[in-house]
Amino acid sequence: MRTIIVTGSAGLIGSETVRRFSKDAVRVVGIDNDMRAEFFGAEASTKKTRDELIANVRNYEHHNIDIRNANALTELFKVHRGKIDTVVHTASQPSHDWAARDPQTDFTVNTNGTLNLLEAARQFCPEAPFIFTSTNKVYGDTPNRLPLRELEKRWEIEPGHEYEAGISETMSIDYTKHSLFGASKAGADLLVQEYGRYFGMPTVSFRGGCLTGPAQAGTELHGFLSYLMICTVTGRPYRVFGYKAKQVRDNIHGSDLVEAFVEFVRGPRAGEVYNIGGSRFANCSILEAIDLCEKISGQKLNCQYEGKPRIGDHIWWVSGVRKFQQHYPNWKLRVGLKETLTQIHAAVAAKFAKSV
Repeated sequence: MRTIIVTGSAGLIGSETVRRFSKDAVRVVGIDNDMRAEFFGAEASTKKTRDELIANVRNYEHHNIDIRNANALTELFKVHRGKIDTVVHTASQPSHDWAARDPQTDFTVNTNGTLNLLEAARQFCPEAPFIFTSTNKVYGDTPNRLPLRELEKRWEIEPGHEYEAGISETMSIDYTKHSLFGASKAGADLLVQEYGRYFGMPTVSFRGGCLTGPAQAGTELHGFLSYLMICTVTGRPYRVFGYKAKQVRDNIHGSDLVEAFVEFVRGPRAGEVYNIGGSRFANCSILEAIDLCEKISGQKLNCQYEGKPRIGDHIWWVSGVRKFQQHYPNWKLRVGLKETLTQIHAAVAAKFAKSV
């Protein structure tokens, strides 16, 4: 039986990957040790999702392995040698605020963990597509140098700019403030590219904007739309950091991202890089997202404004997805912002039913 290995398998994108690929009659080997709970607290734990996958997904095999443990990864890949069809690497420390608190853990998880997986793949399944969820933070704060206009509820790029449809992969990752998280992910991103180009392996880095969906356990440090809806529903204060709450993010539903994975597996390339996100199809400022959350939930958000922006934060990010669409014309964005937030609201309302 074909086998796919998924790291971070109980997280937002990992669990979406497990469910999607399990439909294709493959064995899914999941790796997840719930470090999200260590990073962000018990409320952010992925244990519930892990238990649901074990109980409900046929041919799912779970392993509580830390990706920093190279020996454990090597043994697992060795067991499945000759059967591994694809590796999808979504495990990470995902917060640039958290990274500054513990740079060594951030780097060893994001960079060394990725190196361990690439080496295991090179030894035991070098022909298998290796998919890495990178981040737009590899570009640092370079997007903040773009010519932006302040509108009533958002910042927007000047009309006619080459990035008006979305920021492309031509943007430099050099000479910019990345945040330590951005630096650790950039290191991993470059390793993924190098294993593709140096060893000829079919590797890809998907540089995502905001990845979102109802399965996300949002926290203040990670999970923009999910945490915003949690605060709206529960009455918790939501803190906005700088830029008059007009900073813009694009948001891609997990299912749309995983379909991009599917397309890459069908036609893999070596050492590729793609910006991926909601693009012009699904983007919003914080103010616009607040309006939608309040409208969908019927509740008022308790919003608190902090004048100082977060270090290295983007003022405006809209992913350019044209390169990926040119390479894989069957892929398209399907789940819009309102539908995504409606799904998130249903999940949040169910989780916090005792509070609403």
